[in-house]
Amino acid sequence: MYIEDRLYGTFEVEPVLSDLILSDAVQRLKHVHQNGASYLMNSKWNNTRYDHSIGVMCLIRTLGGTVEEQIAGLLHDVSHTAFSHVVDDALGEVNEDYHEQIKEQMILNSDIPSILKNYQYNLHSVLDESKWMILEQSAPRLCADRIDYTLRDLYGYGEISKLEVEKFLKSMVLYKGRIHLNKQSAAEWFVKQYYREVLDFFLHPLNIYSNHVMAEILKLAIQKSVITKDDFLLTDEQLLSKIQVSTDHEIRTNIKQLSSPVKVIETQDDYDIQVKKKLRLIDPEVLIDNESMHVSELSQDVKDMNAKAKQRSLKGVKIKVITQ
Repeated sequence: MYIEDRLYGTFEVEPVLSDLILSDAVQRLKHVHQNGASYLMNSKWNNTRYDHSIGVMCLIRTLGGTVEEQIAGLLHDVSHTAFSHVVDDALGEVNEDYHEQIKEQMILNSDIPSILKNYQYNLHSVLDESKWMILEQSAPRLCADRIDYTLRDLYGYGEISKLEVEKFLKSMVLYKGRIHLNKQSAAEWFVKQYYREVLDFFLHPLNIYSNHVMAEILKLAIQKSVITKDDFLLTDEQLLSKIQVSTDHEIRTNIKQLSSPVKVIETQDDYDIQVKKKLRLIDPEVLIDNESMHVSELSQDVKDMNAKAKQRSLKGVKIKVITQ
């Protein structure tokens, strides 16, 4: 089976990866949007968890990761719920990790264990992400997960060019199993792009608004027994369709907000919605003359960007809704 990824190119993958990609559990991710409900109000914001999962797998492969780590990368988001992190907001999960809480049970109830067993891979070994140093690293280090969603969104939404992506990818090296960059300039570039992603895009007023409205809809639908938590493992459209058949006036009023013209602006005083997201900081490791160090040790620009990012994240975002 050949896989074509718009960031990393075309790869022929092993049969175990092919079977996992074609599994029901992974195919569901084609219909789970990476950035929650925002695609309902901006159709261009349409990256999916499937796009990201394939990308992480391909990036790990590009960096020389084992087939087992590629499997882990492919499956790392397989338990993401419909509308992704919106469900965390609906359930009050401040660590944004509901999909991690349900991951093992969801996988056990899927077609994944039988596929792995057929190819003599141990399920629990694959799911132990502490083993996979390319796939996951604690912030502020680089990892395939952070790199892919940053590049994928910014490239997909026209904020960076393919040439910039390719130049950055060529700057990546593995050192002691971890992703490093071989140039200070590449690290500074990525820090800038990462904050465009997690601050300018994640905290974009329309993103905040659409996901806030959807979280309120999901809260109401759970409270009024229109849906159950099991329904969170449907696709975005399946879950929304199940809610839309409800005759509850409060739910239907909220749903209309996602299809009505609206203008939302960031403000400091008179606001309708206030949101604080998980603190996300980045400080890539660079390899200079065979010495590993964080780029903030070399760059005042990165120190300044990190300080501003921390301040803005802790402050949160306030938006005003102006109906049209």
